[in-house]
Amino acid sequence: MKKLIFLAAFAPFLSFSQIPGENFYGTDQVVRVDITFNQTGFWDSLVANYPLEEDMMAAGFQITDNQGVHEMDSIAIRLKGNSSYGHPGNKKSFKVDINQWVQGQDYDGLKKLNFNNGFKDPTFMREKVFFDLCRTLGIPAPRINYANVYMNGTFWGFYTIVEQVDDQFLDWAILDDLGNLYKAGDNTGGTTPADLMYYGQTATSYYTRYELKTNEDLNDWSGLISLINFINNSSAADFGNNFGTNINQTTFIHSIALDNLFSNLDSYLNSGRNYYLYQNLTTGKWEWIKWDGNEAFGMYSGPGLGNLVQLAPNYVGSNRPLVSRMFANTALYEEYTDYMCEILNSHFNSTYINARADALKALIQPHVTADNNKMYTTQNFIDNVENSIVVSGGMGNQTIYGIKSFVSARNAYLMNALGCEVGLDEQDNEGLKIYPNPFENSFTLKAGAEEIRLFDISGKAVDFEVKDLGSAKEITVNGASGFYLLKFKLNGKEMNLQLVKE
Repeated sequence: MKKLIFLAAFAPFLSFSQIPGENFYGTDQVVRVDITFNQTGFWDSLVANYPLEEDMMAAGFQITDNQGVHEMDSIAIRLKGNSSYGHPGNKKSFKVDINQWVQGQDYDGLKKLNFNNGFKDPTFMREKVFFDLCRTLGIPAPRINYANVYMNGTFWGFYTIVEQVDDQFLDWAILDDLGNLYKAGDNTGGTTPADLMYYGQTATSYYTRYELKTNEDLNDWSGLISLINFINNSSAADFGNNFGTNINQTTFIHSIALDNLFSNLDSYLNSGRNYYLYQNLTTGKWEWIKWDGNEAFGMYSGPGLGNLVQLAPNYVGSNRPLVSRMFANTALYEEYTDYMCEILNSHFNSTYINARADALKALIQPHVTADNNKMYTTQNFIDNVENSIVVSGGMGNQTIYGIKSFVSARNAYLMNALGCEVGLDEQDNEGLKIYPNPFENSFTLKAGAEEIRLFDISGKAVDFEVKDLGSAKEITVNGASGFYLLKFKLNGKEMNLQLVKE
């Protein structure tokens, strides 16, 4: 049976007023970062310290952004990353702690920054497009921007700068920062995923799978173990009835849906890595926070995964009880698939993603071109935004899905697999409710529409003019180019439609 989905209103996070990093992350930009070490052999020391993690080096730090030049006397820096450390050459990912040695020192209110080297992403935009959309839809995920990095005056490469998930992030994204935050992942370098399987009541049984990032002195693991016990050992009825009591049901289901839409399998769905769990003391519920999305758009590969454009909507790896039990519950699974249909109509489609990809390409292409230390060629970058490419490497030829071609093909596959009804703005030109979409200055809405309202992507009401054409209404939008949400009533039903003004 077809799922008839009318598009929901945007659900962005609260506005970025008074939030640390507002000036930096609030606008897509490429900043310049200058890192200055006292010693000429700084790189050898960074590499030697890499396995130690906590051994950080001191350096001078300067950021030039669209607000001006910001200088910091002494920051702490270390190399980071697991698979990304395999990026060829010296262009490694690294972490900067701005107030490690100078109390109160910050950049735009931020204390820590993660610089990622674009490993396995010719476009440099997979993680940014993915996480930007997550936050637009109300799903907790770090913010991302871009930088050209110089070390001791030498251009080191073009990087993404990813926000740290810490107490500052919790303040604005969760509105609570006093609870326990756990980073999930294999903490031993072996094969111990953060699978949320139950391994008994002893805290040490979980140390290799999760890392406590707040309240470390108390070292209280009882809440996490209680959650894991519920996930694994509750009855089917208890699991369904109390799922939303233990976990922020809406954001978790939506987060897993976005992982599937983007075939983001270096996550709980498959690898059992790259997420945070936060025990929200205000609501009493656990929050699911995204991390490390560079392998979105089907970049993660493994035995038996096959064509990730056609990843099944109910895909989940073995021994992932939180999702497998959620899928086994009829009501929870229906909420999940309904949401997928909604987002396929509103955001995970060529209209939305292509516009985002084009804007980022225009911003970063000169900087990608200038980076001679990047993993792929400039032509790979240009081609991969549009289509899949084949590159050669140590493991032979590899196909890397294109940003636009992946979204187009995956949208078509899932719309059919889930039986989603096409949204009103997707219908053809005969008997349209609304057209054209995208539009330049005005669009036409079928007669009978009442209580018309228009909002921009931030949720702010936008002025518009209505001209009655008899059989239809012509609406002229007094706003900038971008995405809009149109709300109106037709035959007593609430209608929500996404529009794009060119």
